[in-house]
Amino acid sequence: MKRPVLITIMVIVGVCLCIAVLGQALITSQHTNPPVVSELNWDSPATRALAKRACFDCHSNETVWPWYTNVPPFSLVILNDVREGRETLNFSDWKPGSEISREPDEIAEVIYEGEMPPGNYLRMHPEARLTQEEKAALAEGLTRTVSNQ
Repeated sequence: MKRPVLITIMVIVGVCLCIAVLGQALITSQHTNPPVVSELNWDSPATRALAKRACFDCHSNETVWPWYTNVPPFSLVILNDVREGRETLNFSDWKPGSEISREPDEIAEVIYEGEMPPGNYLRMHPEARLTQEEKAALAEGLTRTVSNQ
């Protein structure tokens, strides 16, 4: 291999390593769990347990950050999913009168239609896979919980 080609390859590899190291530092610093501000008044402990099992990693400030959340590019996808999940519905920062609280049937609908929890999450978190009975209990319990806020 000619020397200029080898130098070019070494520079590209060096730049990629620098980007990976700097990116990793940035990603790790974003693994946050802000304090629980205001939690729902759950209709039952069973509803909260199901929500914790299937929803809390993306929809609360109690996210569990496994080792693979530090591995690019997975880390970027997971950080984005958690950020979007918390913005859409955050069980740890409940705001009465929010859009989701005005439409509690929306939560049940995404559970019944299988949109939540999403398939890519279930592949890494089999404990979040709910039976049909558990989906029904979670959907009904969340609807009751949100309706009573």
